[in-house]
Amino acid sequence: MRRVNEAIKEVLGASLPGLQDPRIGFVTITGVETTPDLRHARVFVSVLGSERKRDRSLEGLGAAHGMLQARLASELRMKRTPQLAFEYDPTVERGVRMTKLIDELAPDDDRD
Repeated sequence: MRRVNEAIKEVLGASLPGLQDPRIGFVTITGVETTPDLRHARVFVSVLGSERKRDRSLEGLGAAHGMLQARLASELRMKRTPQLAFEYDPTVERGVRMTKLIDELAPDDDRD
């Protein structure tokens, strides 16, 4: 399943720049979880920008899921093409926030 998830992630990642929907902002695919029966795939995405941009990007990805599924079907030779569901992945945002907190708490090394 790990290879299937990585293959789907790679194909979708290569397909995102070609989407013409203006709602879709700077989106990065952070992970994919496919069910063992290959019927469904949860695609986790990170979106650069505000909460409004995130919501609009998720709407745009949802609207483009049919085209993205067709691209998966043509690029990957699988028994089934999974139904895609896009979900926001907050881990990148949490990582950035944690880095800022650590930087604020850590002593400044430049003072000598």
